[in-house]
Amino acid sequence: MSAGQRGPMNADRRTSMTASLRGRLSRWLALQTMAGLGVVGAVVYLVIALTLSQRQQETLTQKQAAVQGLLNEARGAHDAADVQHLLNDFLAGHDELSLVVAARDGRELYRTARALPAPPRARRVDFGLRLPDELGGRGTATMLFDQSRDQALLRRLAWTLALTALGGAAVVSAGAFWLVRLGLAPLRGLVAQTAQVNAQRLDRRLDGTAQAEELQPLIGQFNALLDRLTVAYGQMEAFNADVAHELNTPLSTLIGSCEIALRRPRPVEELREVLASNLEDLRRMAGIVADMLFLSNAERGLAARRGDPASLAALARDVVDYHDAALQEAGLIAEVRGDAAIAVDVGLMRRAVSNLLGNATRHARPGSVVLVRIEPEEGGRVVLEVQNEGEPIAARHLPRLFDRFYRADPARSSGAQSQGHHGLGLAIVAAVARMHDGEPRAMSAGGVTRIGLVITGGSACSAESSGS
Repeated sequence: MSAGQRGPMNADRRTSMTASLRGRLSRWLALQTMAGLGVVGAVVYLVIALTLSQRQQETLTQKQAAVQGLLNEARGAHDAADVQHLLNDFLAGHDELSLVVAARDGRELYRTARALPAPPRARRVDFGLRLPDELGGRGTATMLFDQSRDQALLRRLAWTLALTALGGAAVVSAGAFWLVRLGLAPLRGLVAQTAQVNAQRLDRRLDGTAQAEELQPLIGQFNALLDRLTVAYGQMEAFNADVAHELNTPLSTLIGSCEIALRRPRPVEELREVLASNLEDLRRMAGIVADMLFLSNAERGLAARRGDPASLAALARDVVDYHDAALQEAGLIAEVRGDAAIAVDVGLMRRAVSNLLGNATRHARPGSVVLVRIEPEEGGRVVLEVQNEGEPIAARHLPRLFDRFYRADPARSSGAQSQGHHGLGLAIVAAVARMHDGEPRAMSAGGVTRIGLVITGGSACSAESSGS
């Protein structure tokens, strides 16, 4: 089939799919009504036709017996005139009957005055009868029943039933059209409510109090979708504002630094210091952009590239060694407890553990122990958490810790140890967890905060491991 042929077919299919629900229901109800009335009419027609046919047969049988009895008991009939007189009296008032009587030698003794009906319109019966001895003693008779009246009655009945079916279908179609329009009135109100929802009025929700029970699940799902869109839109606006703020600060610093450096001639060493400072800000901006690109790819469904099962404890110790200088500067000791062998994307897991350890280092109480805990769970799940002692996090902040640029307490990130931290670390942890078919996890109580992730696909090792 050519593309030109497929085009009209697709257009017809789209037209049929987008046809008016009111029109479709009206047409289907009309067709069903016509079919139902047609079946009823056909049954009525057949019953009446069979009844008339049975009545005709019974009439012929009765009249046959009557003619035979009449001639058998006619003692005073001795010639053809007497027989004709008897039969004329018998057939008086029976216009639908015709009779022909013949003697044994074939001589016709009686024939009704009216013309005999043609075979298609007549029901016929042939029988023998007794005649006076003067007429030969035996004869034959042919009786015909004219069905034209009954056939005319059946034709009128057929037209009446057909017109009734068509009229009933038209009435039902019109009534269905009006009833469907009346029934869809609440749906039109729902459409009007939906039209009022836009990006500036995401707080509106559909009111389903006047809607049918069948529409309640749809309304509930739509309102739930609006709730998710409201949250997503708010996060997007906050993200845009945070990105603008995070990039605006280093850009302003770079612009100001360059303007000052270019106002007058400066020694090479001084310009070198300016460039080194600018390079630090540029690296920070590049880090923000790289993290944003990573999160964008993760949200589009990028999956982790899992390798062979690896020891999470060994991976965590490598990250602890990398953070050793920052831990010593903060006066902290790091330990790794537990282990599990699991197929993961090693690079992503290093990044997630590094972000968790960096977050704990910034917020841990000096002189305390930062603990990396690895615990297998049922179903091949593994929990990797970094625990630190310090200022607790309020319960209302825990669900949002993994949002981009979110800070539970701005004061917690104002210290010298937080310089260079741009608020995407825990968002990346959540993205890595989702890329490993898992989820992030956070809890804080009694001065102990535990933040980590749950991933799937691993098998636990029984060995305990620790390191500093």
